[in-house]
Amino acid sequence: MLLSAVRFIIDETPRFPQGILSVSALHLFKCNHYHRSELYHYRTNKHFDRKTPTPNLWNRTGSKSIHDSSGNLKRRKMSTDSLHVKITTGEVLRFCEACMQAVGASKDHGKQLSEVLLAADYRGHFSHGLNRLPMYVRDIQANITEKAGEPVILKEFAGTAWVDGKNLLGPVVGNFCMDLAMKKAKEAGIGWVVAKGSNHYGIAGWYTLRALEHGLMGICMTNTSPLSAPTRSKKAVLGTNPMSFSAPAKDGDSFVLDMATTAVALGKIEMQKRKNEEMPMGWGQDVNGITTQDPRDVTDRGGCLQPLGGPEITGGYKGYGLTTLVEVFTGILGGAHYGPNVRKWMSTTQVADLGQMFAAINPECFCDGFQDRMSDLLGMLRGLDPADKDKPVLVAGDPERQHMEKVDKDGGITYHKNLITSMNELAEELKVTPMKLL
Repeated sequence: MLLSAVRFIIDETPRFPQGILSVSALHLFKCNHYHRSELYHYRTNKHFDRKTPTPNLWNRTGSKSIHDSSGNLKRRKMSTDSLHVKITTGEVLRFCEACMQAVGASKDHGKQLSEVLLAADYRGHFSHGLNRLPMYVRDIQANITEKAGEPVILKEFAGTAWVDGKNLLGPVVGNFCMDLAMKKAKEAGIGWVVAKGSNHYGIAGWYTLRALEHGLMGICMTNTSPLSAPTRSKKAVLGTNPMSFSAPAKDGDSFVLDMATTAVALGKIEMQKRKNEEMPMGWGQDVNGITTQDPRDVTDRGGCLQPLGGPEITGGYKGYGLTTLVEVFTGILGGAHYGPNVRKWMSTTQVADLGQMFAAINPECFCDGFQDRMSDLLGMLRGLDPADKDKPVLVAGDPERQHMEKVDKDGGITYHKNLITSMNELAEELKVTPMKLL
């Protein structure tokens, strides 16, 4: 019941209206950038100085969908005050750390996880923030994820490394590997690190964003539980398999792509079901492999996600190819579980053994003036005449940048009350102090 309640509400308000952007574009913009003017606190591990952002706060409005007397869907705006509450980032961080320590995770590991969850909510990716906390708690409680320890380097060369994550929390493995990749990039021009034995590591963009702070390009990928069907298949055998890519530009600007290789994440479809709304074509398919707009066909009736692009006729085979590419660079190259061998989503009876890839590239090893040219390209794209004068052309990273500016202005992360109710239930269960509201 707790997990079901937690997953009830992720994000009531879509960042873009349905029908304005394609599913491909929606994921292109699922990205972020930290301004260099933001405050940072520092923690160091044995590979690299790790800069962890201390984010500020934000607010947003929501909407709710109901049926009219004829059974048709309609939308009505709901009051932010009636549906939402505001909490400081410090409270969110404290609460996450307290929950992880309550179930036995080491203080450092709990902190690393909590930082990633907080960053996700700060950026507006609520599916991967507090909403995901119970999943990590259950994995530790079930002893299916290790509570303490360090990843181990199994094989290493000047620019590469193969790491065993030792079944630790995903952010612990991810930070270790990205630090190692950045160190190698500084020394050899490129660092390419692949890990096995990892777990869910939060948003992929967390790791590539860190490369930007050192003037490096970053790449990150992970495989996941099987939720997506290959083009022409009825059965889900591949994951959402997200990837992220970052490139620095001048004056703190950047390109940061953070996307799943499925049309949408599973949480988006769950939300459509909760709101009694149809989902756009191309998000999912029914048990017979036919594209559907009924979210229940995916969540309750044996259907699954479709690859980026949707069905074959609209280019879904390209998304399928990208999903497979991620599988090769992670599960196959890393010697981890892959494809249908990865445990089922939310299962606590089998270790995940996810494969993950982290890379850092030093652009100074190539043509001089990389950041100048990058800024020029971004300016060209943003300067294009928009089809809708009220909707300027954006590049990957801009929506999150705009969102963070609003966060810094508002003074508290705004959450849906249903999510916080679930967090209060978790607090009572674990006997930790619940989060204080502003």
